[in-house]
Amino acid sequence: MKNLRLKSARAAKDLSQEELAHAVGVSRQTISAIEKGDYNPTIRLCLSICKVLDRTLDELFWE
Repeated sequence: MKNLRLKSARAAKDLSQEELAHAVGVSRQTISAIEKGDYNPTIRLCLSICKVLDRTLDELFWE
């Protein structure tokens, strides 16, 4: 399932996939795969992404 909430939150912060990836210590391809729904990130990575985007786990990853 695509993660459009992550993509939207990233765009709202005016961050590229590359910039978000650098901020959380993963590759751009990993961020792309998460947004496409092809990769299920660890809780640690989810928390890092939430911190950078100023969002909660509920807002970005849980239904």
